[in-house]
Amino acid sequence: MESLKKLQALDLLLVNLQLHDNTNLTTDSDLSVEMKTYYSDYLIDIAKPLLVHDQFAQKHPIPKGGGKTIEFRVKHPFTKALTPLTEGVTPSGQKLEWTKLEASISQYGGYVELSDVLLTTAIDNNLVYATENCGDQAGRTLDTITREVLNGGTSVQYAANQVAARYLLVGGDGTPANNHYMSVDAIKKAVRFLKTMMAKPIDSWYVAIIHPDVAYDLTSDDAWENIKQYDPGDWYEGEIGKIGKCRFIETTEAKIFHAADLSAANRNLGFTSNAGQVITVDEALTAGDATALVGRKVIIKGYQYTVTAAVAGAAGAATITVDSALQGAPGASDIIYPGEAGAAGRDVYSNIILGADAYGVTEISGLGLQHIVKQLGSSGTADPLNQRSSSGWKATKVAKRLVESYMVRIETACTFQSGAN
Repeated sequence: MESLKKLQALDLLLVNLQLHDNTNLTTDSDLSVEMKTYYSDYLIDIAKPLLVHDQFAQKHPIPKGGGKTIEFRVKHPFTKALTPLTEGVTPSGQKLEWTKLEASISQYGGYVELSDVLLTTAIDNNLVYATENCGDQAGRTLDTITREVLNGGTSVQYAANQVAARYLLVGGDGTPANNHYMSVDAIKKAVRFLKTMMAKPIDSWYVAIIHPDVAYDLTSDDAWENIKQYDPGDWYEGEIGKIGKCRFIETTEAKIFHAADLSAANRNLGFTSNAGQVITVDEALTAGDATALVGRKVIIKGYQYTVTAAVAGAAGAATITVDSALQGAPGASDIIYPGEAGAAGRDVYSNIILGADAYGVTEISGLGLQHIVKQLGSSGTADPLNQRSSSGWKATKVAKRLVESYMVRIETACTFQSGAN
């Protein structure tokens, strides 16, 4: 709604400027200060709702002239003071202890060029549309940077702790009890872990970031409360409901671990035979397929291996070599699955459960996110015929995990498979 109001105000301003001087929009070397402010605010308004993974972080501004390294500080709590005081004797004082964590910022950006022919008839709308697309791209890019940092965390729980590794997570089984989908028990165990690690809640709540596919599996549980049932007032961006003291944020940008196909033509490979660790496969492999397979994980009869070598060849002649002796006595009817995700190569969904001060990010204000518009004629001799203008964005960004035990990544299978995101 706020973005819509901003767009309406922007369109009104553009119309007013046209009535006074249309040339100002098509040939001047730059936009007016007022126009710059509107476009920049509009781009940021579009980007902000997409920064779902940023909203629970410590926010650190990037000061101009402050260098490329940001310093995050993690405070250490005092131990219990269990020694009784001696009457009349002042005890030794205590020192504040901090851990300094540094991170180097990087710059990201994108732009679109607009030709003079395009601008002749519809400069207003095209600049608005370019700004919309740039804002969307900026938001999703900056959000993904934070998401990937969070998903590198070391505190991992596989479903409700039924299995010990990602490749063992089952989904799509006809027997519901065999599937490792998100559950209330999994959430409770993750929250229990955060509490035992003394991770403080965020505004009295723990927070979970989940994909809509996972929400489908979870929201049918009787313990689920829709946001309209409890209405916290201060809704988080993307909030959909809660279970106990954990509030849930839904985003299509929640990480999905997807295993790529094992060849350009086939997702899986058929097991023909083996001589020790060398396996002959049913399908043909090209030279490109063989090169790409080296270093990949594969699953055979529920066991995971790493491919150390592959030889291209026709169907029934191509081979792969794995890093350890085969287990489970695989035979000609067995399937070789991609092994970077769940059982049988199924997609695995990441669900991040957070306490306060688990991670930090740079803010989008200041040098964080900027909208840049170059009008026709602004490039000098690089554009001698005034044929090109552009709209773009750039941002400086870094995200850093601060306390590993203040976050948990629950990995689950799901009813659906949406693929890599």
